Amino acid sequence: MSISGVLLRVLAVTVLVLGLPSSTADAAAPDSAVPPPTAPWAAPLPGAWEVARPFEAPAHAYGPGHRGVDLAGFPGAPVLAAGDGVVVFAGMVAGRPVVSVDHPNGLRTTYEPVEPGVGAGVPVRRGDPLGTLAAEHPGCAAAACLHWGLRRGETYLDPLSLLRPPRVRLLPV
Repeated sequence: MSISGVLLRVLAVTVLVLGLPSSTADAAAPDSAVPPPTAPWAAPLPGAWEVARPFEAPAHAYGPGHRGVDLAGFPGAPVLAAGDGVVVFAGMVAGRPVVSVDHPNGLRTTYEPVEPGVGAGVPVRRGDPLGTLAAEHPGCAAAACLHWGLRRGETYLDPLSLLRPPRVRLLPV
């Protein structure tokens, strides 16, 4: 038996064992439709947005860098929770309004400048409004920019990594 014949037999057995649909008509049947999984993270601004300034990791804890991304927006735009969590801070930091959310997986997201619509201790779900975008972000060429930060412990991470699908690689046996 040829290699292609063996592969076809393995595929046929896999379809039988796993109960996969045997035709496109079966796959499209409404009673067998499975809803797609919901992504755990979403962008903190609704609609289309663009990166005005990317994340730049510092070389060391006190080194220069940009510890988040600036997303171009407009004053008064709703700022949304990127993921499920609990608001741990909503107030002023260095003269700017900030909201911080702790997530169950040990991550913390921060949003500034945001006029808070929530207070500390409030549980939020992905997409819930945290407040509105203020127009007071220095160095932003847009009418307003949201500085969106991400940390795990004391380590700053690129928050855009939350929106990218994970890389899946097959390794040799």
